[in-house]
Amino acid sequence: MSEFSKAMNIAASGMLAQNLRLRVISENIANAESVGTTPGADPYRRQTVSFKNRLDRELGANLIELDKIREDQSAFTIRNDPNHPAADAEGRVKLPNVRSLIELMDLRQAQRSYQANLRVIDVSRTMVSRTIELLR
Repeated sequence: MSEFSKAMNIAASGMLAQNLRLRVISENIANAESVGTTPGADPYRRQTVSFKNRLDRELGANLIELDKIREDQSAFTIRNDPNHPAADAEGRVKLPNVRSLIELMDLRQAQRSYQANLRVIDVSRTMVSRTIELLR
């Protein structure tokens, strides 16, 4: 397998990993206002993604892949709203631990990583094409 092919496979695994990360971030943003359905119930809990390296013996390279999707154990925000259907006996409503600014920063980082991996594939493809042109 050529080094160009290795580079493209590594970049493709990075793109797939960032695509999964974007999906989880999108889910967090979509549920940023999702509170519990019964009094005192916990609201949506933010999800986080971790990755790991996996040795592809056939390729002879480390690829990135999803390790785990975990729940963020940070504290929920509490708002006093006794008229809310999810309010507990003391009138407090638990809000999701999703912070829009953090999600937007994670989104931007995932997007840039995806674009960087895409650029690696584009450059590798261009280099292969030019090499073939030189050999003609």
